[in-house]
Amino acid sequence: QVRLVESGGGLVQAGGSLRLSCAASGSIFSISVMGWYRQAPGKQRELVARIARDGGTNYADSLKGRFTISRDNAKNTMYLQMDSLKPEDTAVYTCNINYRPSPDSNYEPYWGQGTQVTVSS
Repeated sequence: QVRLVESGGGLVQAGGSLRLSCAASGSIFSISVMGWYRQAPGKQRELVARIARDGGTNYADSLKGRFTISRDNAKNTMYLQMDSLKPEDTAVYTCNINYRPSPDSNYEPYWGQGTQVTVSS
């Protein structure tokens, strides 16, 4: 019953910016960690950035300074501001949450369908 709506992907020229959004809804009591992952053709999925409920963040080392992750707990929405985009950033970006449907439940992961980001040279 969980739904993740990812938006903001598209085609952008190198050096440009995009802002991704991930809105979670459905049977969600709370979300602990939210994160963005990406996967390019022929490569494994990798962590882009993640953010805990209290605002603590982790970034892939290569992306620090260009990408900024944030969240609005009241809206169960996460954002990824991507600046100074490079062709090597081209990938499918997927939203991930660790959530529980009630206070008595264990946290479990849920994955979105992904949104394509293409950076042209």
